[in-house]
Amino acid sequence: MAGHRSRLAIAAAVLTAGWSLAMAQEAVAQPHAAHLAAAPAADAGSHSGQACIGRHPNTGIYYAAACSGHDEPEIDPVSALAGSAQDLTWTVILPQDGTVPVSAVGPTFWFGGALSNPNPKALFGQAFLELQFYPDAIVSSCSSTGGYSVTMAQDKFSACAPAWQVNSKSNAETAAFNAELFNGSSKSALVMNGGDTVQIHFFMTSASQAWNVKVSDLTTGQSGTIVLNSKFGPLQPLFSTQQIGNSLGWGLVNDTPDAFVWEIGHTSNFAMPAAQTCTAGQTKCDSYDTSHWLGFTPIKIVSVTFADGSAPSEWATVSDLGGTAEVSSTCPTYGVAFCTYPWYAFNGAANAITYGADYPGTQFDYGQAAQFSTTQQCGGPFGADTTYCDTILSPTP
Repeated sequence: MAGHRSRLAIAAAVLTAGWSLAMAQEAVAQPHAAHLAAAPAADAGSHSGQACIGRHPNTGIYYAAACSGHDEPEIDPVSALAGSAQDLTWTVILPQDGTVPVSAVGPTFWFGGALSNPNPKALFGQAFLELQFYPDAIVSSCSSTGGYSVTMAQDKFSACAPAWQVNSKSNAETAAFNAELFNGSSKSALVMNGGDTVQIHFFMTSASQAWNVKVSDLTTGQSGTIVLNSKFGPLQPLFSTQQIGNSLGWGLVNDTPDAFVWEIGHTSNFAMPAAQTCTAGQTKCDSYDTSHWLGFTPIKIVSVTFADGSAPSEWATVSDLGGTAEVSSTCPTYGVAFCTYPWYAFNGAANAITYGADYPGTQFDYGQAAQFSTTQQCGGPFGADTTYCDTILSPTP
């Protein structure tokens, strides 16, 4: 594999070298994102952004003017273990800024899962939690409507935990819950650093209580916990097992209940305007440009473990907008600058799953963006061929 890694390293160097031109092209559309990439650490915190990014793309679901849907390429750990969708722990190494800020490729990534929702107006009696991590940002507030306000802080991360629901009559998507991730018992944001090793533990304390989310920064020793108590009552895991087909009823994918997603198809939290919906082919839409992903150190998903200590039996990926089909709908040629769909890969050097591109050390990239189904061939509450099917990754990461 040494030769393979060498070719990847050369490719990364070439693509990264082109970042200065790409950044210049985007300076007008994204002045704050470009500024962040070049800024010394002392300048962190000089800009702020506000956004509200819901669970479902803008296809049949309606949002308030301040909110929008998005593109959600996800990776799913699969397990038939009883309780695997109720008690699981992700261990990850947070990405780090390089010649490109992590925030350039999208305003947030999240860990989350499908919930039962006691709100009588909620479609299917369901909601969906997203523990949203904001790169290069410190949270100043998490609104009851599901939005957030952040201040720029280079190579820092903080989080909110909105849980999204759809009104059964109006099809409006709103927040059933939102809370800031605080540091311990304080009212200050839990601030994590790029490169920190972080664990995210989802668990129940009893059958009648709300789902808990504990985030532990193993590098700094700090931690914080969010308990999902909505105004209508506790939000709890919708399913017991982490199996494909145990899916959110109003989603567009046939997946597992719990997943990791990097939200793409939005500009940076520090663009003007912040977190604006964008499409492949637009030079302000860094999500779809491989050179931008290769400009920083990727997120590394080290492991997922369940309550008995077991690991996933397999992993799967899916996109709710069709992966390459989405890119080809707005790009005349797939694979040119700003016209590539990012992908999950197994990095042998890091012994971890990455997202974005073939970083140095990549061992398996599962066909790159070909790992995502391009047409809806799975079923759901709305009938046959209404959801995108999960793709099992082989060999298992």
